[in-house]
Amino acid sequence: MTPFSEIIHKDTFTRDDIIRMLTCTGDEINELFARSAKVKEENVGNVVYFRGLIEFSNICSKNCYYCGIRKGNRHVKRYNISDDEIIEAARFAYENDFGSVVLQGGELESEAYTARIENLLHRIKEISDDKLGVTLSVGEQSPEVYKRWFAAGAHRYLLRIESSDQQLYYKIHPTEKKHRFERRIKALHDLREAGYQVGTGVMIGLPFQTAENLADDLLFMKNLDIDMCGMGPYIEHHETPLYQYKNLLLPLEERFVLSLKMIAILRLLMKNINIAASTALQAIDPFGREKALQLGANIIMPNITPGIYRDDYNLYENKPKITQNAEDYKRFLEERIAQIGNVVGYNKWGDSLHFKERSGGEAG
Repeated sequence: MTPFSEIIHKDTFTRDDIIRMLTCTGDEINELFARSAKVKEENVGNVVYFRGLIEFSNICSKNCYYCGIRKGNRHVKRYNISDDEIIEAARFAYENDFGSVVLQGGELESEAYTARIENLLHRIKEISDDKLGVTLSVGEQSPEVYKRWFAAGAHRYLLRIESSDQQLYYKIHPTEKKHRFERRIKALHDLREAGYQVGTGVMIGLPFQTAENLADDLLFMKNLDIDMCGMGPYIEHHETPLYQYKNLLLPLEERFVLSLKMIAILRLLMKNINIAASTALQAIDPFGREKALQLGANIIMPNITPGIYRDDYNLYENKPKITQNAEDYKRFLEERIAQIGNVVGYNKWGDSLHFKERSGGEAG
């Protein structure tokens, strides 16, 4: 058997190598994390880029079995932030040198919705003199819609697959037209065709999920040649169908460590992509995001949604609450990031170096 220390120093990894890393224990975990931290420093440096997160609506047409804002949950307080409030949040990001924002909301499809996002993109570009980068995370759309939004100024898109295994996908989604696995896959290719930096991700520690599933998820992202990734631990929500399987779940601490392993291994597999430190990590460990940044992640998404709405974008339980105002929260993050020897890359889009390499273009 190949020694673990040799596996983590490979340039290419087999499925068995990845499973071995996912299931490592004891000192091997520290070896893996030390190696991924070194690979991160060598390839993307110790610069962390902010993405000001605007969760502008929790209205969704989907009924995913794991999600607290699923259409069928009648106990959610629904909201839809006004366009002016969204623009003011974007203005805060611009004036505080974030360099980039993320517009995230429930999955909806209509001409009115398409036009609204299109108009918001134009306004964000206008108020920032075209200097604020924009990532969208608003689900499956037609190729034409993706192209319209790209033309309006969006340049990155996060569409999480949640599981690349079709059987597991349908254990966590309804088997019906609105939740087709094939369409999710096609949408990722449509985004690439439209010109976006493409991101995806998975939930880690799902019921029914195996190490083999997670290894295949990592290989799926590698084969898709993604530019960025947002993934984190599955945290259950009591008002979802998947909650009935809570007894099958790993303890939260084990899901947390498994999530860190996934980030570390993805950094070894795809050395120069952008990897986000998800808020879900912080829901388990108060220093969860910082630990992810230390071993491989290089993106953090400060929540700049107006405070009166934040608690209602409740995808999972125990979502961390932000008690500081936006300015104090920014300083808090700066201090946390400095404590781990990283710096914030202000006034930069922080585009994926992998995208630059793949496309031959310029990364902002």
